[in-house]
Amino acid sequence: MGSYAISPPGVRRRFRSLLTALLVGALAVLSALVVPPSAQAAESTLGAAAAQSGRYFGVAIAANRMNDSTYLTIANREFNSVTAENEMKIDATQPQRGQFNFTAADRVYNWAVQNGKQVRGHTLAWHSQQPGWMQNLSGTALRQAMIDHINGVMRHYRGKIAEWDVVNEAFADGGSGARRDSNLQRTGNDWIEVAFRTARAADPNAKLCYNDYNVENWNAAKTQAMYAMVRDFKQRGVPIDCVGFQAHFNEGNPYNSNFRTTLQSFAALGVDVSVTELDIQGASPTTYANVVNDCLAVARCLGITVWGVRDSDSWRSHHTPLLFNNNGSKKPAYDAVLNALNGGSSTPPPPGGQIRGIGSGRCLDVPNSATADGTRVHLWDCHNGTNQQWTRTAAGELRVYGNKCLDAGGTGNGAIVQIYSCWGGDNQKWRVNSNGTIVGVQSGLCLDAAGSGNGAQLQLYSCWNGDNQRWSVT
Repeated sequence: MGSYAISPPGVRRRFRSLLTALLVGALAVLSALVVPPSAQAAESTLGAAAAQSGRYFGVAIAANRMNDSTYLTIANREFNSVTAENEMKIDATQPQRGQFNFTAADRVYNWAVQNGKQVRGHTLAWHSQQPGWMQNLSGTALRQAMIDHINGVMRHYRGKIAEWDVVNEAFADGGSGARRDSNLQRTGNDWIEVAFRTARAADPNAKLCYNDYNVENWNAAKTQAMYAMVRDFKQRGVPIDCVGFQAHFNEGNPYNSNFRTTLQSFAALGVDVSVTELDIQGASPTTYANVVNDCLAVARCLGITVWGVRDSDSWRSHHTPLLFNNNGSKKPAYDAVLNALNGGSSTPPPPGGQIRGIGSGRCLDVPNSATADGTRVHLWDCHNGTNQQWTRTAAGELRVYGNKCLDAGGTGNGAIVQIYSCWGGDNQKWRVNSNGTIVGVQSGLCLDAAGSGNGAQLQLYSCWNGDNQRWSVT
């Protein structure tokens, strides 16, 4: 056939059928090989999961624990950032004036970089953990010693440290919003500015952070004072790049849902934000997940650091505040954090159920579906409303609405029982016993109905096995 000859119809049909079959087969192979861009496998460690969003999940490491193989195994496996717990502080790095010692600090630093982790520097100027020689200085001599210390430490680590906590804890506790009355503050109100300008000159590539505690609640006077300082620094060109929120959440500084507002407000000033020393009294899984989600919701949140590996390594070990038990096993809070970092891809929490009084036949109820902290719970006819749906957590909490806990407002007979934002305290933990009693972990007293009709108040009372202290938990 010539160049322009047309195949017979039967040949054309067979060719089209063959071509169609080949195309269908090729598309099937491509479909099996190509993963949709939005698909993302969940990571199995905290650091890897955080890295998916360009963040770190770090840990504070202590040199004196680095001979503990369990400690180092967990630290190496789970985290992608390291902060030296004490080894880069003033007393450790310059024990004698003009004589720097980086032995312990370098041990932490070298281990971190050898294992592929970034390092946060902590801390250069602080009223606490000063060596004796610095404590004995004042005025211009102390100011010069601060400058010399910043230069000496940052010279040693120039170009090696990702973030430095340049100044630590310079604001007073309480409602004054004032600066802390420290020996550094008494050298002049500009000492923080001088510290940051010195640090920028010493290492122009390091992120320079201000770090403090009890500044997570946006409404706190201390938070607002810190905000005013950072805003002033940004307006005047003082070199500040980031703000660290220590996030030691406990009964004195409970987690507040406005923490996200705090992070967003500081980020809007043009600084990065970090959660730098996270530990949560009681290690509430929900609170840990909330903190992670707050960071993930703020584009300028660089990452999160927990202050220690296992509970036994914590400076507040009696609060059991970390993600790993003393033996190195993972706590429920660990799973909550990993799930949050992975975008909530794991198994959802169990559904809630009712708590029905044996004596009354009525259910534990939040009046009028209120959500305000301090709302007292009472008995009411059982129904399917969310204000009667309670979830038992692995930490021993009884939660309603997902983020409010059954909370004992005291430890004696007659103490009120209310709902309150979950923060992991023992007054929010309960033992549900086989005999139907529900006992407060902190008080050892029973959940007690002060009547049997609608509206009867709940309280704590000495356990005596009465039907008003026995409950059916579904």
